Amino acid sequence: KKKMKKSIIILFNLFISCNIFSQNTSQTNIILMIGDGMGLTHISAGMYSLNNNTALESFPFVGLVKTHSHNALVTDSAASGTAFACGEKTLNGTIGINPQNKKIKSILKHSKEKGYKTGIIATSTIVHATPASFYANVLSRNQYEDIALQLSQSDVDFFIGGGRDYFTRRKDKRNLIEEMSSHEFVYSLKKFTESKSNKIGFLTSLGDPVPINQGRKPKLSNAVEEVLSKLSSNQEPFFLVVEGSQIDWGGHKNDINYVISEFKDFDEAIKSAINFSSKNKNTLVIVTSDHETGGLAITGGKIKRFQIKTKFNTIGHSATMVPIFSYGPNSELFSGVYDNTEIFDKMLSTINN
Repeated sequence: KKKMKKSIIILFNLFISCNIFSQNTSQTNIILMIGDGMGLTHISAGMYSLNNNTALESFPFVGLVKTHSHNALVTDSAASGTAFACGEKTLNGTIGINPQNKKIKSILKHSKEKGYKTGIIATSTIVHATPASFYANVLSRNQYEDIALQLSQSDVDFFIGGGRDYFTRRKDKRNLIEEMSSHEFVYSLKKFTESKSNKIGFLTSLGDPVPINQGRKPKLSNAVEEVLSKLSSNQEPFFLVVEGSQIDWGGHKNDINYVISEFKDFDEAIKSAINFSSKNKNTLVIVTSDHETGGLAITGGKIKRFQIKTKFNTIGHSATMVPIFSYGPNSELFSGVYDNTEIFDKMLSTINN
């Protein structure tokens, strides 16, 4: 009887501890995934190159997003990033500041105030326009050293991206990595995984990371999986931004092979996010784009092997609407046709529930 009583007590304590250390399910995690420059044709080209299959087909809700900025029908990444990060249209080239020259609070900062853990992953530099829209307020997207300084003073718990030189080889001679005593900095995904720190920075390259077809590491899917593991290892909900940055760069170069290879890397990361959400039912996954790049069209091809012929119409952006896909709690909010500022509104209503 004593042994049985002891076993019951152990099982009861184990049950209590599992509930204590399981992730809080009363608030919704958000994974926002941005394929920079990724229009519907980029998705189609990537899908056909993956034998007519993409992770996006598992999303139950699909919508269309208007991308224009405050002052131009054709947006740039700074204005569009600010629109869905902060909920207001602004001028092209401006990050986190509205046309009235007022700083605006991002969804990442709102989520932090709600007790969320936060993360940003990018295949560009971490100070590039889209990721910067979630933590910085600058008049010009080219103020990279100012953006790096604001990241060093921000509430971002985990970040992975390039651009180490903006933190260490600065005009003001400051070493922001040394100043960020709250964070442990690592220089490989293996060290990121092994770290026990609650705040980790991984600057993957001195400047811009190389394309995936030139050996960029880590793969975006591996980075997503490791950051999700860190974010979900405690009771707090989390907000994670993931950018497949170089789909846009392939569009600017009018290089379809560059576009497709970057889309494949992004698609694998989407699979990782969906796998996580399917096991953690309180996780909303949103996949969208800031704008279309290149005016890409599929003009022909062969159906048997899904070979495609493509044509670009510009080396810049276009004003076409971009798709948005959603999966998980509140995903139905993201269907329909609406302005990019409403993405912010829908995410804010989710974290406020």
